[in-house]
Amino acid sequence: MSERRVHGTEQTMDNGAESYRRFLDGDRGAFDDLVNEYHDNLIFFIYGSVKNITVAEDIAADVFMELIVHKHRYNFKSSFKTYLYSIARHKSIDYIRRESRYSVTENDISELDLPDVKTLEDSVIENERQAAVHDAMKKLNEDYRTVLHLTYFENVTPDDICRIMKKNKKQVANLLYRAKEALSGVLLKGGIFENENK
Repeated sequence: MSERRVHGTEQTMDNGAESYRRFLDGDRGAFDDLVNEYHDNLIFFIYGSVKNITVAEDIAADVFMELIVHKHRYNFKSSFKTYLYSIARHKSIDYIRRESRYSVTENDISELDLPDVKTLEDSVIENERQAAVHDAMKKLNEDYRTVLHLTYFENVTPDDICRIMKKNKKQVANLLYRAKEALSGVLLKGGIFENENK
C-alpha cells in the first residue's frame, strides 16, 4: 500500500483517498473508480433517510458533484468514506427539512457504556434475515437508522461515525444502544427472534 506525506505527516491513504488524490492530479479515470466503489452503497445509505430511490439517486449524484466542484475541501485527515458519507448525510437532512416530512432533532443523551453488539450483528449479517432487518429499520427514526447502517452494513469505525453524525463518542454509544433496543423490539414483535429466546 502506498504512503504519502499529507500536510507534513506520514499517512497511509485508503483506496478512496488514493483515487481522489489521483483525480486531483488529473487522472479522470480515478473519478470513475470512486463512483464504481461507492455509488451503490451510498444510494442505499441515503435511501434509508429519504425513503425515495429516485431522490436517493439524485442526492448521490449531488454528492459526487460536490467532489468535483469543491475539490480541495477534503483534507485527507479522515478516511475518504467518512468524508463522502458526511456530505451525503448533510444533503439528506437538507432534503428532509425542505420537504418538511419530519424534523431532525437531538435526543436527550444519557451516559451509557457501549453494549455488547454481537447478537444483533450476527442477526444482521445472516442472509436470510437481511430483508426482515431492512424492513424493521424503515420503522426507526433517522438517527437510529443511520447509526445502525454505518455500524453493521458499512463497518464504519466509531470515530468516523462520530464525525459523520457530528456527535461525541458517548452520544454515539448511547444512540447505538437505543437503536439496537428499538430494532430488537420491532424484530421481536414481528417474530423474527421468537425461537432464539426459548
